[in-house]
Amino acid sequence: MTERETTRLVAWSQELRRVHHRLREALDVTRASLADGTAGESATRELLLYCHGFCAALDSHHQGEDRTLFPAIAAAHPELRPVLRSLEQDHSMIAHLLGGLRAAVDRAAPPEELDQHLEGIAALMENHFRYEERQLLAVLATLELAAAPGEVLGPL
Repeated sequence: MTERETTRLVAWSQELRRVHHRLREALDVTRASLADGTAGESATRELLLYCHGFCAALDSHHQGEDRTLFPAIAAAHPELRPVLRSLEQDHSMIAHLLGGLRAAVDRAAPPEELDQHLEGIAALMENHFRYEERQLLAVLATLELAAAPGEVLGPL
């Protein structure tokens, strides 16, 4: 295996960590915007921007994993299928929570309610990311997958 091939293979584990880091940052920015307490229309517009951007990024990340990454892992490591099913269930639960957040933002729910939505998403998201990294980083370090990182892990 050439150095270039090794770098490409290891990049999947690095890319997953990088994307998780960016999603954590996006959630932090969204929560900081809400906690800022700026009154009026500009605060609502800012929160809408952050929340919709965060929701779209997280949802896209999970869709890419379900569509491309997880089938490749299942083919190479069938013993991980139960782990992948559990991660896909998390994706479904997170999508449901994101839908609730979108609806709350669209109807201009009070900050306390929005924070409750974000808190639930943050808790599940962090648990999911940690489990996914524990279970898959070693596999990703050797996974042969010819695809663009944005296609597989979301366009962050």
